[in-house]
Amino acid sequence: MCGIVGYIGTKEKRDFLIHGLKELEYRGYDSAGIAVLKEGEISSFKATGKLSNLDHKTENFSSSGFGLGIGHTRWATHGKPTEANAHPHWGEFSYIIHNGIIENYKEIKDELLKEGITFLSQTDTEVAVHLFEKNVRELGDCFKAFEKTIASLHGAYAILLITKKAPDVIFFAKNAVPLLLGRSPEHEVYFSSSDAPLIGHVNEVVYLEDGEYGWVEKNAITLIKNNTKQHLDFKPLTHDKLSAQKDGYRYFMEKEIYEQSIVVGETLMGRIKENTIVLDELSHIDFSAIDAIKICACGTSYHAALSACYMFERLSKIRTNVEIASEFRYKEPLLDPKTLFIVISQSGETADTLEALKMAKRGGMPTLAICNVDNSSIVRTADATILTRAGIEKGVASTKAFATQVITLWLLSLYVAQIKECIAPERLNEEISALLKIPLVLKVNEQTHEKIRRLSKRYLHGHGFFFIGRDLFYPLALEGALKLKEISYLHAEGYPAGEMKHGPIALADSELFTIALMPKNLLYDKMKSNVEELGARDSTLLIISPEPFDLADDFIKTNAHTHMMGEFFEMMLITQLLALEISIRLGNDVDMPRNLAKSVTVE
Repeated sequence: MCGIVGYIGTKEKRDFLIHGLKELEYRGYDSAGIAVLKEGEISSFKATGKLSNLDHKTENFSSSGFGLGIGHTRWATHGKPTEANAHPHWGEFSYIIHNGIIENYKEIKDELLKEGITFLSQTDTEVAVHLFEKNVRELGDCFKAFEKTIASLHGAYAILLITKKAPDVIFFAKNAVPLLLGRSPEHEVYFSSSDAPLIGHVNEVVYLEDGEYGWVEKNAITLIKNNTKQHLDFKPLTHDKLSAQKDGYRYFMEKEIYEQSIVVGETLMGRIKENTIVLDELSHIDFSAIDAIKICACGTSYHAALSACYMFERLSKIRTNVEIASEFRYKEPLLDPKTLFIVISQSGETADTLEALKMAKRGGMPTLAICNVDNSSIVRTADATILTRAGIEKGVASTKAFATQVITLWLLSLYVAQIKECIAPERLNEEISALLKIPLVLKVNEQTHEKIRRLSKRYLHGHGFFFIGRDLFYPLALEGALKLKEISYLHAEGYPAGEMKHGPIALADSELFTIALMPKNLLYDKMKSNVEELGARDSTLLIISPEPFDLADDFIKTNAHTHMMGEFFEMMLITQLLALEISIRLGNDVDMPRNLAKSVTVE
């Protein structure tokens, strides 16, 4: 989920590009770069790590007077987060920035390599700039060359391109990835991935549609779709930066729930190729020397770890156990160098998890971090890292970080299964097919959200909630209960459904709300029996399932899925929305719940 900005005009380009990228840094912060074209010459700067590194690198650069500028902040998809892989990418006379993924880049690259073109990066983006320059040489016209280039690209993209061959023009294209074009009263033109960088610079914007492309010159904007010029439909731009950052959502948490479809797609990018899981980050780990896995985490990340435990043993056929980091540190654990030690953290700064990681390293264990923040303490300490690519998560109660952690762990479990050759090709294909459908599963259905909003008014009292599930849905029940208690301040507990009769069912009455996760593809009949036991004790039942349930007091119908993980992620979405709507009705600050912080850096 990268971010891009662009500008054509007479003002200082560097200032807008850097400040615009700061507004987009939540979309990616493993590297960043800018390029400015002025008086026929292009100046380019790139830096790895956070945007402050690029800011420092360009602090003495000035670019006032008429010119063009483009900037990019990156989450790595193709290629590691290095300066060579940072944008902009260049050819002989052109520079490009790109958000998205070019699905047919391999075919294009192979053709260009045959023609002797040299590539400097591992990215899919670089093929587009070389293809453009090839088309310029053949057609002798930059505008026709750009049209031909865009027609050759398959996939998702927001592209800005500048070239010395047309020094007063920014070329742009948009498909399945956001891109806005803004116009100032002075007739300057700005580009951005979202509203926020444009506030204070423009009064009106065009929200480009899929398949649109064109170019901006000093005094003209050309917009094309399906080879036909389009009318520029400018709309007023909000002047509220916080509102712009929320993209119209009431809370950041709500926005982040809706973003899960996008960020999970980003998490998968470049990691599935030709029915194979590709995790280049782990190429130096010798899995033949590993006979067990231990996972350590806290809070929401601990629930993701519990989910992974089921997947590693089921798919990878490797013994796996999970520990809460704050407990692991003080139990005098046995540290086996043949056990892969995995830590999970959204921030990469979780104190207990970091100390557990250091203990594992001192004990000679190979270590792996699943993390959302590159260059964080945990990432720097671990032997290897898989970044989850969730982008900045402003809501304290984690949503999209949890989704991307579970997806990453699912990928990892399949990768280990491949390495160990313990999964049949047919099963692997089924798992990959299911993985690729999850971004669609995570698209929020507005009707379902409205039903949850209306239903939430019945769940504002009582003496507590039971979230129950079995197998993989037990960790999801724990996570659903945590979300509710974090932001609503209502008491909620997650339980394995089969444990109800071993004590907790004593609490069951009409003022106890049971949220039952009842997937069709996993232990449905067992769950049905457990729920019937609670119904017989007069517990109020909210059933989440594709199958109607006679005893349900409330019922949220999920879609039919052929794989249990499709059900897992749809039910995750529903429990997040339920917690959100209950909290809003109670008048709580959803994004900043009391007593909590986003990154827990103390014991």
